Amino acid sequence: MSATGTEMKRTLGLTGITMNAMALIAPGAFLWITFQVQAANVNAAGASTAADMWTGIVVALLVAMLTALSFAQLARKYPNAGSGSAYYFAEKAFLDKSSGKHRRWARLAKFVTGWAAHLFYWVYPGVMVAFMATLVIYIIKAFAPGIAISLPIQILIACAFSAMVGLIAVRGINGSTTVSIIINVIQLTALVVFSILAISFRVRNPLHVPADAWLHPNASSIVMPHNLMGMLFQSSIAILILVGFESSTAFAAEAKNPRRDIPIAVIISLLVQGLFAYLFEYFAANYALGDWFMSADGTLKGLAAAAASGAPIGDMAIMLGNTMLSGNGFALMVVLALTVAIAILGTTLSAMNTGVRITFAMAQDKEMPGILGLLHAKYATPYVGVLLMVIISAVIGSIGVAGGVVALTGITLASNLGTFILYGLICLITIVAFIGTPEFRVIKHALIPFLGFISNLGMVLVIFVVGINSGGTTASATYLALGIAGLWLVVSFAYLFISSRAKGVAIVPKAAAAEQVPADSGAKVG
Repeated sequence: MSATGTEMKRTLGLTGITMNAMALIAPGAFLWITFQVQAANVNAAGASTAADMWTGIVVALLVAMLTALSFAQLARKYPNAGSGSAYYFAEKAFLDKSSGKHRRWARLAKFVTGWAAHLFYWVYPGVMVAFMATLVIYIIKAFAPGIAISLPIQILIACAFSAMVGLIAVRGINGSTTVSIIINVIQLTALVVFSILAISFRVRNPLHVPADAWLHPNASSIVMPHNLMGMLFQSSIAILILVGFESSTAFAAEAKNPRRDIPIAVIISLLVQGLFAYLFEYFAANYALGDWFMSADGTLKGLAAAAASGAPIGDMAIMLGNTMLSGNGFALMVVLALTVAIAILGTTLSAMNTGVRITFAMAQDKEMPGILGLLHAKYATPYVGVLLMVIISAVIGSIGVAGGVVALTGITLASNLGTFILYGLICLITIVAFIGTPEFRVIKHALIPFLGFISNLGMVLVIFVVGINSGGTTASATYLALGIAGLWLVVSFAYLFISSRAKGVAIVPKAAAAEQVPADSGAKVG
């Protein structure tokens, strides 16, 4: 199965790179799978922060855009990054410096960046596995309302989905790209249909909902901030729905023209999915939500019903469809659910493709076990990494399924914590890479990356401070996230110290020794 002389093949153009990134962002899926988590969030006083759901996405989008501009600059400067992405950028930015006092930090910088990337990319697929299992269970119960699905069966569903995605990932990026294109077309179409239906429902008001019974009294209420801390914590959740644009940079080894296409793909994928898709669909869902939306037993309504529902968008689709489409709400829900299932498949696949390629780069660079650097003899994919990720994703997904909304929020925040740390590091690395070079421009290479670093650092503090101070389920989820991140930090640095001692290599060498390292001795990324 291994292929020591096999290399990844350059088959991706701009469309392929962009579509793989867009599949990871998956707008059609995240409205369905994260709306409950966002609706259920409360602050330290126990008050809901859901009124700032839309503005939280705007904040997250601004943070993501600042980071995307930094990623694009690094991708243009280092087109030979291969599959290393942020990991490669971190080392190369320091190795390109002439002074040993700067170059000596190259190994530590790339390792910390690799740690953050793994916390993000290796937890994220597990989050998606949990969401998929929850969706499948919801669909089964919709067709058979009285059925009881035991916890072992739910876990089995999560494990089966993780294995299926792994099988697709092993077959290579070309097949994944075809799947991604189909997924993007389907989910964007479904997104537009649902959003138009939701807005039309509010405008026509066929149920004659009283003016004070809507979640937002008018459209301007959706787009205006209500509470600063509520908006910030909503943004710390919302980053999950925007990540993916940077996955483009992990395909440099498979891109036909990485210098030209990858920076463009980074920006296009974020603009299309974030600026257009998410702001549109979340506006529509918030605009339509009101006391007409009730739980199955009629005891909860409006926001409370959405927070308690396993799939509030699915329930909303049934009610909207029954009212607006001549009683065809169930059919509408099934169609939307199927598009969401397809989209979750795409985002999990794209995340897995990106994560294993960064792992592959670190293994080739001897910063992770060498077995993770083996390529499949036929498909030229890092199959050992895929197998390991399938197992880890199944475990994380099972935790999410078994633990309910607290566990789902916790593993989501763990992935998001890795995201913000990685994004903040990339912004700093951009400054390091360009400062003192003829290419340096103050706005592109200093101001924007600095603002990006401050924004991402702020989001990390929000997860720590606001999450813990909120108390209740939000605090429990935050502690779970910090526990996952802390465990991975301990494991990562333990491996760094043990492997460094075994190889007789310093983690931070002396400046004189660092000056002898060739500038082109960066991560071996295939």
